[in-house]
Amino acid sequence: MALTLSDVDRFEAARLRLEAIAYRMLGSASEAEDAVQETYLRWQAADVERIEVPEAWLTKVLTNLCLNQLTSARARRETYVGQWLPEPLLEGDPMLGPAETAEQRESVSYAVLVLLERLSPNERAVYVLREAFAYSHREIAEILDLSEAGSQQIFHRAKKRVAQGRARAASGGGAADGAAFGRAAGGARVEIDEAAARRIVEEFLAAATSGETEPLIRLLTSDAIAVGDGGGKALARASAVEGALAVARFLRGMFKPAPAKRDLVGGSPDLYAATANGGPALVAVVDGRVLGIMCLERTPEGIVAVRSQVNPDKLERATERWAAGDFGTPVLAEAL
Repeated sequence: MALTLSDVDRFEAARLRLEAIAYRMLGSASEAEDAVQETYLRWQAADVERIEVPEAWLTKVLTNLCLNQLTSARARRETYVGQWLPEPLLEGDPMLGPAETAEQRESVSYAVLVLLERLSPNERAVYVLREAFAYSHREIAEILDLSEAGSQQIFHRAKKRVAQGRARAASGGGAADGAAFGRAAGGARVEIDEAAARRIVEEFLAAATSGETEPLIRLLTSDAIAVGDGGGKALARASAVEGALAVARFLRGMFKPAPAKRDLVGGSPDLYAATANGGPALVAVVDGRVLGIMCLERTPEGIVAVRSQVNPDKLERATERWAAGDFGTPVLAEAL
């Protein structure tokens, strides 16, 4: 049946919420957009007049599409080149979704998105719907075809697994698996506003470009890690760097200027202080193109993780947003 303008408007009114759910579910903005578009096609083909609660119907369709995508994504990531990290979103991106509560902000933090990779698809769906969007367990049960008690059990299990990932980070355990997925959630998360994020990035950048390891070591926790995602399309280490001294040495080398680096990235990047997924981030830009986003995970004890997204496929949305927004002046111009 052909959609009326009213039917289209009903879908568009739900689009931002659907995109925010899909992004948390998939960790990818482009895949989230695809899932929402497929949901629209299902809406277009449905007998809309017989759908009593459109929001619930759309959420159910979208969630099941995301569950299918997560299942196939796990197989693809077994052959992914190097470390896999979520796609970071710059501050103000509507796909970040609601941020009124601490739970909503936490659910889209970069550290939690990394930890969510450790959950089963059903655990991830229940966690996202409950923690980030406050769906009742009755509603979640209807969306996922579960019992209400089953939804509660899955949620408690998912929340426990996320908490355990943080606990392992804080205690320094779980090196191999945690380096890729969850080691660096490191204790209590620090709420960051834009001014604080800029101070953190400026302090970090000053230490990283000092040419010495000691200033960096003072900023890092003893079990800090550095992880990069190049996806085989940009230069990034295939494995994580672990421990404050090793991370400091790695970062010192990364920020050392060299003509070969400029040639590799197509110019000398400007480095900006920003926020991504609610946390401090260093953004490298050349000629308006975002080359990389380095997310700094900070706890009261210091920086516990440095996660760098340099896969160009995961920076297209950031580049579009950068072109449309005003992110101020660079902290360091022509850094390399």
